[in-house]
Amino acid sequence: MQPIARQMSRAVSIAGRAVLDVLLPPHCLTCDRPVDAPGQFCAVCFTRAAFITEPCCTHCGVPFAHPLQGGPERLCPGCRLHAPPWGQARAALRYDEHAKRILLPFKHADRPELAAALAPMMARAGAALLRRADLIVPVPLHRGRLFTRRYNQAALLGRALSRLSGVPNAPDLLRRIKPTAPLGELGATARTAAVAGVFAVRPSRAVLLAGKRVLLTDDVMTSGATAAACVEVLLAGGAASVDVLVAARVPDPRLR
Repeated sequence: MQPIARQMSRAVSIAGRAVLDVLLPPHCLTCDRPVDAPGQFCAVCFTRAAFITEPCCTHCGVPFAHPLQGGPERLCPGCRLHAPPWGQARAALRYDEHAKRILLPFKHADRPELAAALAPMMARAGAALLRRADLIVPVPLHRGRLFTRRYNQAALLGRALSRLSGVPNAPDLLRRIKPTAPLGELGATARTAAVAGVFAVRPSRAVLLAGKRVLLTDDVMTSGATAAACVEVLLAGGAASVDVLVAARVPDPRLR
């Protein structure tokens, strides 16, 4: 596209957004207060958002309540007992009642546009992971659930992160070969059993994986069982390493 044409296209786009903002003023992600642009928190909700920063577990990214937790290695009790198979995991938000006001509509109430708001938060939290990644791979949905929900929220986050970072995205590299029941009420051991043998590398896409440093994306990490199952499959399929980046992380109740 020629420079003049690009300038005209940009001007039309800006004008279009301005008209939409007048007709449909942007609102806060978690309340009805007006904001300057779509995908933002208002000042009140921004102060309530529990962004995960240091101190947190070096390995899994779970937030610590105070700097002395984790000891000199900065490891949570779970990672001390059984180290996950990924390199590092990071999350943008603590999964609390405030975060649920974004994540639950995104996942269950047909709000795919929220991926564009969550991805910049994830990119900030996982900046180091994105810098070393060669490929972004989302946690897949089983085709039955994908048909019902109509989109895979992890894939939307992966696509948005790819656009922000320039890291290539492979949304169909992993597949979920067996359906699983909702994991919400299960403990860590039951979750691990439920996702055993559920994931596989798509044979036609396996060539993309060899020697790559992969960044696995998902919306929420609870026990880490789903991420661990995906990571093990990716490593067995030839990935050099796998990190994990999610929108929100359920805190460990032992770290209060």
